[in-house]
Amino acid sequence: MKVSMAICAGFESYRASPVDMRVVTSDGQSIAAHSYVLASSSPVLERTIDSARRGWGAECTIRVLGVSADAVHAFIHFLYCSKVTPEEEEVVGAHGAQLLALAHAYRVGWLKRAAEAAVSARLTPDSAVDMLKLARLCDAPRLYLQCARLAAKDFAAVELSEGWRFASRHDAALKVELLKLVEDADQRKKKWARERAAQEACRQLGEAMTTLEHIFPGSDGVACADNAPCATDGCSCRGLQLLMRHFSTCAKKTSPGGCARCKRVVQLFRLHASVCDRTDQACRVPLCRNFKGKTQADKADKTWRLLVKKVTRAKVMSSLANRQVPEVVAASWARYNARVAKLR
Repeated sequence: MKVSMAICAGFESYRASPVDMRVVTSDGQSIAAHSYVLASSSPVLERTIDSARRGWGAECTIRVLGVSADAVHAFIHFLYCSKVTPEEEEVVGAHGAQLLALAHAYRVGWLKRAAEAAVSARLTPDSAVDMLKLARLCDAPRLYLQCARLAAKDFAAVELSEGWRFASRHDAALKVELLKLVEDADQRKKKWARERAAQEACRQLGEAMTTLEHIFPGSDGVACADNAPCATDGCSCRGLQLLMRHFSTCAKKTSPGGCARCKRVVQLFRLHASVCDRTDQACRVPLCRNFKGKTQADKADKTWRLLVKKVTRAKVMSSLANRQVPEVVAASWARYNARVAKLR
């Protein structure tokens, strides 16, 4: 009631001229207003007023039904203001769903966007099903997406709501739609997890290729000692060194069953040959020349070419991320981040 009284107090300040129409609510309350203000704010109200007016200068009456009287007061108040001030956001939140329906029915776009944002910000699992149906009826994609995300995030709480129980008994289409949204969100989450895992695998393979070039450098490079710790920061050459030592001494690599670790080393050598841009004389990685010649003779399959492309891309991106940033650029980034932090 306090919200309603504040709206009425603000509404009175616009009545400098005589009113020429009245708006009747569902409970019979009558709200005096100016027809030219409402007609200029909504094309639907303009047609309604024209059809309700019986003569030039005569007072007309229109009915706004289906919502509370406070919501109608708020709706007319915002039509007079033509904007939502920060102080009035609480009013929009208090009547958000009803204002959204009214703004959609009377085609007041700016108020519809404000009400949609207010309802989306105050969405809870208890109201997710009801607001999903409202978003579908009022063509509110932002609210619809927010309801779908909330249902996918906390579906157990949504199932306990009264809206879900009502949809289960009386609205099978809405229930199926919501279940489909939850299933689609779950499928997208699994797809993103697979893509992230694939990207991480390509990144690790790119680092392995860089480590191989570090263990077996070219003529101008410095090799990493077999047992000494590497001087390069973040280098993981120790594990590959142990794998190379096993490959050189393993007796199972030529047996019929083979050795799993040795097969892994051979695949690394083959991948290195596919991404290596050195000449045969400059590259000292074992079997690089052999695999290069075999690749040129036998065309690799599509899956292998795609793997090589992804590993090459991950290798380049890793080198760019680890590059030394100039001091001027670093200082510029620091100033930009400081300004952004102040704005927040």
